[in-house]
Amino acid sequence: MALRFETRASNSLWVDTVWTCTSEQVSEMTSVAGVCWGLVFWQREGRACASISGPETRTGTASVPEGATFVGIEFAVGTSLRAVPTPTLVDGGAELPDATRRTFRLDGIRWETPGPDDAEALVDRLVRSGVVIRDPLVTWVRRGHRPAVSGRTVERRFRAATGLTQGAVRQIERARKASVLLAAGAPVVDVVSRLEYFDEPHLARALRRYVGRTARQLREGTGGAIALDLDQLTAS
Repeated sequence: MALRFETRASNSLWVDTVWTCTSEQVSEMTSVAGVCWGLVFWQREGRACASISGPETRTGTASVPEGATFVGIEFAVGTSLRAVPTPTLVDGGAELPDATRRTFRLDGIRWETPGPDDAEALVDRLVRSGVVIRDPLVTWVRRGHRPAVSGRTVERRFRAATGLTQGAVRQIERARKASVLLAAGAPVVDVVSRLEYFDEPHLARALRRYVGRTARQLREGTGGAIALDLDQLTAS
């Protein structure tokens, strides 16, 4: 019983990661908090579906269509859909209509369904058409710059673009990185120090809230199917 995830980084400034997944005798999985919105395409027994996924602020349980294959595009923090504000997608999402194995409909336009190797080509077309947009201030802040506006303005625009506070984004990203480190065999004490948790209980609470796993489960690979590529050793 497994979900076979593969995730790769992207050289596109608009894309965070591209992932693929195959469900093998799995009916449900642990969902993991995430800061990105995305497009997800999947096929099962000749049926094709497409959907928009939103940022997730907590872990949970999600059903999985058994024997399905997925391709997902996680968009960079600060990007959004012109027609669907990201805050409306938080802890939710939306199914896209009229999806086929070859095409899907988004923002009133029909697009070619991408594979894992041409995801960026689709994103380029979405950007050129104005379907995907971004707030440059959020991108600037994410790169560590300090814009010449008030902190309140930055936070307001950050939440408008992402649906999350900057603090929530940092906490979720840190918990996901901790999960990858623990799954790779890193000692708990090292993860606490490296990622600047206060102590081991602080790390445990973050894992429970955002990942739905204990440090031991992550190190031993137990706990069932999980919606996270724990082989992302480059993230360590």
